[in-house]
Amino acid sequence: MKKQNSQINEINKDEIFVVVPAFNEEKMIGETLKNLKKEGYKNIVVVDDGSMDKTSEIAKKEGVIVCRHILNRGLGGALGTGIKCALLYKPKIIITFDADGQHHPKDVEKVVKPVLFEGYDMAIGSRMMDKNELKNMPLVKRIGNFGLNFITYLMGGYFVTDSQSGLRAFSYEAAKKIIGDLKSDRYEVSSEFIILAKKHGLKLKEVPIKTIYTEYSMSRGTNVITGFKILFKLIMQKIF
Repeated sequence: MKKQNSQINEINKDEIFVVVPAFNEEKMIGETLKNLKKEGYKNIVVVDDGSMDKTSEIAKKEGVIVCRHILNRGLGGALGTGIKCALLYKPKIIITFDADGQHHPKDVEKVVKPVLFEGYDMAIGSRMMDKNELKNMPLVKRIGNFGLNFITYLMGGYFVTDSQSGLRAFSYEAAKKIIGDLKSDRYEVSSEFIILAKKHGLKLKEVPIKTIYTEYSMSRGTNVITGFKILFKLIMQKIF
């Protein structure tokens, strides 16, 4: 236990870059960035994915790096831009973190530790590993998530409990390998990360995280229709 506490103290947050994809997130982007900075994460890249509101303006006021797409490209396009930007600074760890307030900034450390201290190349924060969190997740989302986990596995990825989680950690080298092959522009990117991790033989670990469910965060993310779109695009990627 003492050794573990010592390791936590060795985390240098200056060597961590957090990538936050954002589309029309003026309601939450400011609070999300403030909370990350309170936890000591100063290196933040916000990718405004063609927002039609004040997302970029609010993010700039927080003093973070802001990349802006003129047109909306989707989650995959935003994450691709953000990771490429972060790689220019050669950080030890790159984190992806949703803008809608559903992730707790304290959980960033949980996904960082396996990559920094345990020899993993990539870590995913799973909302499905904590029984209490699982109870809080709506049934439709639980079923949809399991279906996408299975599809991700069938398409050549690892079988994980929460393939659609937006909280992930990549080592610098792992991010470089994945970004070179990344094709997805939309929500299917979450599954593609895992498929590419398997393709490149990257060591992947899941860790349990909390989820902050609000009416706003529940309105974002994937739904049944999105799930079918993800399936179709993953199949097309596999064929072509």
